[in-house]
Amino acid sequence: MQQYFFNIRVTTEQCQRFYRGETHSLLVTDDNGKNIQLLFKHFRPYIDQLGIRGRFRLTLTDEATFVALEKIN
Repeated sequence: MQQYFFNIRVTTEQCQRFYRGETHSLLVTDDNGKNIQLLFKHFRPYIDQLGIRGRFRLTLTDEATFVALEKIN
């Protein structure tokens, strides 16, 4: 398994683009500078009235298949 840690801040306006079908993914940068593209749907449980914000842990298989996205703060 591979784990990546990152902070993210997405505004409510940016979240609305997902619901309007204008975007399907987010590009995040992990703590080591690696860019990772994730489907927006994985962030859905973490959307609130301010958008998405916080620190996350992404877990992937060794083949880079999605396992879990967890908010850790």
